[in-house]
Amino acid sequence: MSYVDEVIERVVEKNPSQPEFHQAVREVLNSLRPVVEANEEKFRKDALLDRIVNPERQIIFRVPWVDDKGQVQVNTGYRVQFNSAIGPYKGGLRLHPSVNLGIIKFLGFEQVFKNSLTGLPIGGGKGGSDFDPKGKSDREVMAFCQSFITELFKYIGADTDVPAGDIGTGAREIGYMYGQYKRLTGLYEGVLTGKGLSYGGSLARKEATGYGLLYITEEMLKCHGDSLKGKTVIVSGAGNVATYAIEKAFQLGGKPVTCSDSTGWVYDPDGIDLAALKEIKEVKRARLTEYKNYRPKAEYHEGRGVWSVKADVALPCATQNELNLDDAKMLVKNGVKVVAEGANMPTTQEATDYLQENGILFLPGKAANAGGVATSALEMSQNSERLSWTFEEVDAKLKGIMVNLYHNIDRAAEKYGLKDNFVAGANIAGFEKVVDAMNAQGIV
Repeated sequence: MSYVDEVIERVVEKNPSQPEFHQAVREVLNSLRPVVEANEEKFRKDALLDRIVNPERQIIFRVPWVDDKGQVQVNTGYRVQFNSAIGPYKGGLRLHPSVNLGIIKFLGFEQVFKNSLTGLPIGGGKGGSDFDPKGKSDREVMAFCQSFITELFKYIGADTDVPAGDIGTGAREIGYMYGQYKRLTGLYEGVLTGKGLSYGGSLARKEATGYGLLYITEEMLKCHGDSLKGKTVIVSGAGNVATYAIEKAFQLGGKPVTCSDSTGWVYDPDGIDLAALKEIKEVKRARLTEYKNYRPKAEYHEGRGVWSVKADVALPCATQNELNLDDAKMLVKNGVKVVAEGANMPTTQEATDYLQENGILFLPGKAANAGGVATSALEMSQNSERLSWTFEEVDAKLKGIMVNLYHNIDRAAEKYGLKDNFVAGANIAGFEKVVDAMNAQGIV
């Protein structure tokens, strides 16, 4: 049995009931076969793959807090510090009822390679809780966040582990967490990113993941003799990533016509009304059912269906495994030419394979959505220097990072005879940098 197959078998055996983690490991290791086969004996002797799929540290803890009725609630908190070979652990905190150890491990494992691809000195980690901020008062959210950080603060720091936002963790949550961290440690340092602009946050951070997704998509199209200009774009999600992907798609000449949330989706053939979307989601924190109040001619549908709309470019920006094999077949049938992942692993493995087999240009999330963590690292730099850069400065650096990232994954794919296989290119380019650092630092 090959070393890759041995490691995949061990991961499944030792991590039962963690299908998302199994999926992420399979996807990465299968695409690394050419690299591993060229170094099989050394990799096995050094247990290199075994080390890379095992987190350096997994922290699980109880989070008790009191709701507005005086009832004590108890959630579970997680922080998986996966790999620090190239820098301090970096990755978001997800607050969602679906959060469990397997999901946090899948996200942390992906983060190792994503962070490596940015070219910045940041390792991979991820955390969060099964707490749901939806429907909670500000006081309840604060009570949870303070309890969460009262345990987590022992394991994080500006040069150790720098968490950020993710699903359910926005500026409000980061603010409450940062306040409690500062209260407990007495330190005013860049330990959390996604902070408010008045206390160390970075301009362009909110826009970064969505903007970065479009910068790398445009660069890929440009290198294939095309552009976003005049293209119809379908987008899933209605959070930060989707909203600012829609905004940048308009700026680059595309026409985004869909968005979605957990209750349903919108199709607006004239192009999504960005001001209405921001009002509904960022100001009112409401559901997309309200969109028709702003645009009566738009269609609102309950459930799933974004991928049924005819388009040129598809951008899944909601959550993991939202685009399945049937959706992929629909996209191919409808003439989609590009699929670029704004969320983390939003496309199932079967759907990814089908899209690639049918000649779709497919950009995986660890490359396509790396703009968010790249800008978080830029926030860390600003905090270290006690400086604030302008929006234009941050945006220019972000664009440069995403353009370079595309060319790095393109070169890595070509090096192993896998032209236009950007899944393999991203995994190989991210992996090689991490492995070089791990080898240099000995068996740790």
